[in-house]
Amino acid sequence: MYTIEYLRSRRVWFQELLHSPASSATKHAHHLHVPGRMVAKTVLVKAGEEFRLAVLSCTSRIDLARFSALLGRPESEVRLATADELTAIFADCEPGVVPPFGKLYKVATVLDVGLLDQPELIFVGNMRHEGLRLRAADYVTIEEPLIGSFARKIAGANPASVGDRRVG
Repeated sequence: MYTIEYLRSRRVWFQELLHSPASSATKHAHHLHVPGRMVAKTVLVKAGEEFRLAVLSCTSRIDLARFSALLGRPESEVRLATADELTAIFADCEPGVVPPFGKLYKVATVLDVGLLDQPELIFVGNMRHEGLRLRAADYVTIEEPLIGSFARKIAGANPASVGDRRVG
């Protein structure tokens, strides 16, 4: 099921945002001309034998030590998923795209608490050219993620201007 169909089936307000294909959440922010702190990126993590979706701001990166502590797992058991693992789980998505709705894929979701500072969030859909804007509270309600602190700001990233860069 595509993310748009999923959101409609849950009767959640969202806005579809089509733009030039983007290979990263930061580029989504740029194409949409929105602050980077509003744009969430999703990272697939393998923790032991289970997969987890880590959802965090595009102005941050995942700290695997903090993530493994949040899950109560030894750091040695937690790693980023491989390209083949991504393709196997997200078969209905463009290669490399990881939507933030783990329930659709039977994967538990972990949300970085820093995203809750934003009233609305923008996520990638199933394709690189598709953005979805929805209320952060609605996302938490339908996804029911584990919420914790596992992200670190990317050095030099200005969360207010990531999406406002101009190419000149």
